[in-house]
Amino acid sequence: MSSAAVSLPDSLAKVVNRFERLAEPKRRYELLIWFAKRLPELDDVARTSENKVLGCTSQVFVTARLEDEKIYFAGDSDSQLVKGLVALLVEGLSGLPPEVVGSLSPEFIQTTGLNVSLTPSRSNGFYNIFRAMQLKALAYQHVESSTAQN
Repeated sequence: MSSAAVSLPDSLAKVVNRFERLAEPKRRYELLIWFAKRLPELDDVARTSENKVLGCTSQVFVTARLEDEKIYFAGDSDSQLVKGLVALLVEGLSGLPPEVVGSLSPEFIQTTGLNVSLTPSRSNGFYNIFRAMQLKALAYQHVESSTAQN
């Protein structure tokens, strides 16, 4: 595992490591599609403007819920490759405390090797999805800290 993946939370490091081991861009795309196919369906009620990720050329929705002080994400996209990116993030970030998600840098995408094969718009979409997930996590962190003070 690379030094960048070692500093990541275990769940994200495992996902990053799967991509890192693949030398061919085509294999990375195939793995993204595999992740997309495994992503559970997102309820239609979750497809709201509040859950829509802005700045993506594809339709992307991300939800978050807090359970036992850990955040769990769900999401979907109308593009299979982008759905794969959503799935990668859902799997890698779910189950972490909100403050951990909020403190991560999106630079781990470079370790996966996906950054060199994604189009600029998909790369930008990845960062927007990641940032939307971070903002949802930070909102829960804020809620947690204000309830702890009462």
